[in-house]
Amino acid sequence: MKLFTRNFLPRPTATQDAPASPDSAAQAGPGLSALTGEWIIDAAHSRIGFSVRHAMVTTVRGAFTEYESRLYFDGQNPARSRAEIVLASASVDTGVEQRDAHLTSRDFLDAQTYPRISFRSTDVQLAGQDVYRMAGDLTMRDTTHPVVLELTYIGHVTDAFGDERVGFDGTTTINRSDWGLTYSAKLAQGGAMVSEKVRLQFDIAAIRTPSEG
Repeated sequence: MKLFTRNFLPRPTATQDAPASPDSAAQAGPGLSALTGEWIIDAAHSRIGFSVRHAMVTTVRGAFTEYESRLYFDGQNPARSRAEIVLASASVDTGVEQRDAHLTSRDFLDAQTYPRISFRSTDVQLAGQDVYRMAGDLTMRDTTHPVVLELTYIGHVTDAFGDERVGFDGTTTINRSDWGLTYSAKLAQGGAMVSEKVRLQFDIAAIRTPSEG
């Protein structure tokens, strides 16, 4: 998609950094300090998806297949970490072509008018053992609201090709109407065809990017 410039997500500087939290730094532990640096999401081994109740009795699941990302993780002070993700609205995939066309229409994402969905973090805190709370701004249909992701650290490895990889799973629940997705068809019994609540799911495998210079 080429949505980012090279310096889209700058490295934190002394003026950008949030004050160090003694408790967070202590809980994070020295082992995570090795993760400090810039990363990108490996789309081939990740999933940015959603689930929503349909017709009150079933759950529809889908994902966005095109996106770009820039991540900065600070293993010693998680508050200095940053994340930015931009998704192509038209890349939504639920496995049913007709349903995907409806989701990208004006009833929902209106992908022709609003081709991008973005998330930009504003704060990261260590919430517990290997659990992080990431607050940020979610923008859809040119409407921005704050959300909070619960992220679980899965692990860190070096693969057979020498790439460093780190894994996180995250989730949050939003009310779609807050972003203008107000489609409100009703069932004959009076219930909603599509639930207002949408669960967003982030199954992230990220690869460390080479250091500049």
